[in-house]
Amino acid sequence: MKKLLNKTAIVTGAGSGMGKAIAELFAKEGANVILADINQEAIETIVAEIQQEGGKSIAVKANMANENDIEAMVAAAVTTYGKLDILVNNAGIMDNFKPVGEVDDASWERVIGINLTGPFKAARAAIHIMEKQETGGIIINNASIGGLFGARGGAAYVASKHGLLGLTKNIASTYGTFGKIRCNAIAPGGVKTNIGQTITDPSELGYKAILSTGESIMGVPEQIATIALFLASDESSFINGDVITADGGWTAR
Repeated sequence: MKKLLNKTAIVTGAGSGMGKAIAELFAKEGANVILADINQEAIETIVAEIQQEGGKSIAVKANMANENDIEAMVAAAVTTYGKLDILVNNAGIMDNFKPVGEVDDASWERVIGINLTGPFKAARAAIHIMEKQETGGIIINNASIGGLFGARGGAAYVASKHGLLGLTKNIASTYGTFGKIRCNAIAPGGVKTNIGQTITDPSELGYKAILSTGESIMGVPEQIATIALFLASDESSFINGDVITADGGWTAR
């Protein structure tokens, strides 16, 4: 039996990489999937492929730094499918490994806005729907090992991912402990996606700090998608407020 049969899920940053893999796997497992991304052409192509395979999916253009887009994204899920069971906050950007002394205000605000404030606002909108549902809901935040350690990104990126893990635990300890909304996080290490293309002006100091952690073991988006599926399914019903590290043992050394 399909693990997400008739569930409705939003996946942000679904136009490529981990978000794409998660959306495709969720659709294969029977979910109605709302693909949200700033790249509308990309998500429309993926939606067409999902539908050709017999899956149910729609594309919603959404900038996670824009609250109106976030509200429209959640509204589209409810309008189209009548409910919202799963939210995967996957969208995120990097910061060229800039340490504190090199970060300007605009860069800081952009990274925090997309990586932390966006997931907060998406979770808030989703919770307003989920808490009224008999079945509650599930929120999955795709964070990073940058949320667990200091030298896996620049100051803004690391701060945003630490904040995302704190947000995860707060949602879990309130809406999960005293309600029906579970919230967990994934902390990937190096994964082969196109996010590296955003590293256009790496800081010499920040890059030196990352190199000091040793060579990363690279994974693929599909490996992260299987973890998201587990957290979205009933198989993880007793897991709440946890962070699953998926880095091939990079941080175990």
